[in-house]
Amino acid sequence: MSRGPTDRTGVLVMAHGTPAGVEDIGAFYTSIRRGRPPTPELLDELRVRYEAIGGISPLAELTAAQVRGIDADLEASDPGRFVVRYGAKHTVPSIEDGMAGLAEAGVDRTVGLVLAPHQASLGSGEYLERAAEAAELEPALPFVPVTSWHRARGLAELLTDRTANAMAALDAARGGREPGTAVLFTAHSLPERAVATGDPYPTQVAESAACVAGLLGLDDHPACSWSVAWQSAGRTADPWIGPDLLTEIARVAREGATGVVVCPVGFVSDHLEILYDLDIEARRVADQAGVAFARTASLNDDPRFLHILADVVREAAASRGRPNLR
Repeated sequence: MSRGPTDRTGVLVMAHGTPAGVEDIGAFYTSIRRGRPPTPELLDELRVRYEAIGGISPLAELTAAQVRGIDADLEASDPGRFVVRYGAKHTVPSIEDGMAGLAEAGVDRTVGLVLAPHQASLGSGEYLERAAEAAELEPALPFVPVTSWHRARGLAELLTDRTANAMAALDAARGGREPGTAVLFTAHSLPERAVATGDPYPTQVAESAACVAGLLGLDDHPACSWSVAWQSAGRTADPWIGPDLLTEIARVAREGATGVVVCPVGFVSDHLEILYDLDIEARRVADQAGVAFARTASLNDDPRFLHILADVVREAAASRGRPNLR
């Protein structure tokens, strides 16, 4: 397909965002809670968690590296065609800022890519809705949303490699291969009400887990088990989807597991939900239950991962409509 000199595609890469410093935690938490300030107790708890991982999350730096990597991969394959901008859900630059930057750059259409592999009404759906609304402002831009990319070519193989490495590290820590390894695939929990009307999120997470488990051949190893667990549920009165990861670690320990490997298939970067919820909290529960613990290395700015995302963008741009990535 030929294209003219002004036929350029904007790419809006979107992510959650994270506080720039300790002084920003309160405003950040208020944004996450949809404008409701946290109680002093909740705010203190969050500050303690940030302190436990070194004071602040590396998410902003890692997300910036991911955006640069996607940009570089797209530029290498098709010089001058793609213009990449970033927009955050809870910090600056906002999603709207990113879309405005693409309009100012004079692109002809935009692709929206959320740095979360699974489709969820309270997750990627909210990002894409905001991006679509911003794309309708003058000058209006055709907008192609990538609703999910959990089946992107190469992603399952990349996660499989990381899970196999974590299992090998667990065996080494235990002094050799032992029976009873439980692999738990996790994603961020959501309120049950958010998935009660057919939201595809739980199904897609289960598909990711089953695909990696299949490539690892876990069902063919009687000494191994695998399942989906949910982590990082919010502190609200609403019930959140489960089973909860910490409860599952205790369960597999009672049932004879000697080690637990966690593969957080719903996350793409090291951040609070990885560095605290897994590396500190989940590991502590595993220690208390008497089982060894390991988790897969995060995707972060691995060039192999960023090439996968660039391919997702290229496919979406070529479709000029809703890409078939689910």
